Amino acid sequence: MNQPYGVILAGGQATRMGGGDKGLLHLGKGTILSRVIDRLEPQVAVLALNANGDPARFAKLKLPVVADSIDGFAGPLSGVLAGMDWAAGQGASHIVTAAADTPFFPCDLVPQLIMAAQKAGVDMALAATPGGRHPTFGLWPVGLRDDLRTALQDGLRKVVLWTDKHGCGMAAFPDDDAFFNVNTPDDLATAEAML
Repeated sequence: MNQPYGVILAGGQATRMGGGDKGLLHLGKGTILSRVIDRLEPQVAVLALNANGDPARFAKLKLPVVADSIDGFAGPLSGVLAGMDWAAGQGASHIVTAAADTPFFPCDLVPQLIMAAQKAGVDMALAATPGGRHPTFGLWPVGLRDDLRTALQDGLRKVVLWTDKHGCGMAAFPDDDAFFNVNTPDDLATAEAML
């Protein structure tokens, strides 16, 4: 497998934060999103951002911005599909996704996902901790994008229902806090303390 392309999933509506882009909130000396970029970029061949609305608000990041192709905020799988379509156009075989609101995920996420898929004899893997699976952190084969598009058009929204259907490895990480995500103002204060 070639080094996968990376896609940061920032297409949600951030309703618990009052709307807007959670990733652009300040954390430490940067933003939540700048921390995510710093962690994912060294692990992938090329990096893009999945976000909806006006892409100009991310211009400073100098990343390609790919919007969902499924209307109506269909959840993280819609962002995965947008990333797959973008990466397919670049000739990539796989993408790795990370959530834009999760600033502490492991710096070895990508190699662990690849090893988990290989160990399971499949093309897909999700991150997991003792607290459960983290379905926005995954290795996805671009070749399944048409199957995913059909599933989304048929109303599927739950990531694990689709991944389980196709066979999915689990990359086990020991620390639940590594996948701590910022959903509320209190979470942002906690993230500041975690720094």
